[in-house]
Amino acid sequence: MATESSGDAARYAKNLRDELDGAALYAALAAAERDPLRKDLFAQLSEAESAHAEVWRRKLADAGAVAPAFRPRWRTRILGRLARAFGPAFVLPTIAAAEYADRNKYAGQTDAAPLAAEERGHAAVIAAASGPGWRPGAEVGRAEPWHRGMSGNNLRAAVLGANDGLVSNFCLMMGVAGAGTAPRTMLLSGLAGLIAGACSMALGEWLSVSNAQDLAKTQLAKEREEIEQTPEAEQHELALIYQAKGLPKADAQRLAAQIMQSGPAALDTLAREELGIDPDELGGNPWSAAGVSFGLFALGALVPVLPLTFLGGRSAIVASIAASGAALVLMGALASLFNGRSATYSAARQLLLGAAAAAVTYGVGALVGASLG
Repeated sequence: MATESSGDAARYAKNLRDELDGAALYAALAAAERDPLRKDLFAQLSEAESAHAEVWRRKLADAGAVAPAFRPRWRTRILGRLARAFGPAFVLPTIAAAEYADRNKYAGQTDAAPLAAEERGHAAVIAAASGPGWRPGAEVGRAEPWHRGMSGNNLRAAVLGANDGLVSNFCLMMGVAGAGTAPRTMLLSGLAGLIAGACSMALGEWLSVSNAQDLAKTQLAKEREEIEQTPEAEQHELALIYQAKGLPKADAQRLAAQIMQSGPAALDTLAREELGIDPDELGGNPWSAAGVSFGLFALGALVPVLPLTFLGGRSAIVASIAASGAALVLMGALASLFNGRSATYSAARQLLLGAAAAAVTYGVGALVGASLG
């Protein structure tokens, strides 16, 4: 019985900490939000999490345990600072993914039944606040998760874009070092790799967004033609979409009829509901997307290059490796904000994988250098 009580107290303490972290995070979002409606939304979520925390604080007291001192987790503090620096929209997809993953965290706790429905509601609210393009797992499922500009998940895009530049240029320079070349040659190779890689990513991003815009424009033109030629069919299709979202059949048909009679708003609504296209954006600006891709890649690729600009000899190579290792640890820790792992695990994994990749390219460079020599 004592063991069961001790286990309950530990569970209460963990739940209390989770709720306090949630309250602190939503309070930070509210403080950073300029829009009064969204500010009030985040403030209400913070108050709800604080109320949940009080439930577990009382249970701890009833169990004869003292609530531990609270300090927001590293993840909570970082997300709060990013929200203040770049706005809540920058971190909302990351928070939405975490809320979605934790939406059933009280499912197996019978004494938390009154809180379970509210937690699932919080996940739905944050998903809605993240925008119509957010879907659970959508970011993870992309073949190139950062090669979409800054849409969808800004934080993930920034971390993975900079990490791409860091790892690719670090491995390139280690391959050159393995061939036995001088640090000056390594520096030139690193600068060339930085410029070439950043330009390649920028061009790829420009093409990606431009092609997406062309496709969206083509689809909109076809949808406009269908509205003009077969308005009844489009109205029926729109009614079915609303019915699939939960509206009663009569209400769905009435709403679809009203929209189809509203002129230009019909195309706007069908584009959003049927095609998943926002006519006001059409995929974003290809030039700004290209600039973001260039900057993110170059930022990461610059890390192994910098030490060679002011050091020479073996110390320059050692400094480049040390700087790249430190950057890999930082990238791994930042990745823990959206991968659900601890910062220590993510940082260690990133360092080991990056070091392994660099070791392989160093070995290939040594073999090629020896054969050429």
